[in-house]
Amino acid sequence: MDAASLAAAIQRQADRRELQCSLLALAAKLGLVLLGGVSLLRLSGAYQQRLDRHGEIAAVVDVESAKLQSLQQRFDRLFTVGGEQRLIGEQDQWIAPNRVRIVWR
Repeated sequence: MDAASLAAAIQRQADRRELQCSLLALAAKLGLVLLGGVSLLRLSGAYQQRLDRHGEIAAVVDVESAKLQSLQQRFDRLFTVGGEQRLIGEQDQWIAPNRVRIVWR
């Protein structure tokens, strides 16, 4: 072998190694892009679930807050003038005035 053919063979090997390294780097980059894409899809799904749960909890909180407000107003009315009579009036539906309460033990 002469020097020119030896130099050409070495150049081909170097080109082949460079191509292999480039393909390996490209595969690694594609793998990272794919991993990032899958992660974004999973994160968006989890975020959507969290938003749905937040909406459900917010609706329940609104309903319970309305109940609390009405119960607080009812409680406050019991401590105003005539509150005792209102309470007795509300209790009339449970026990008739001409009835005697019987407690079984």
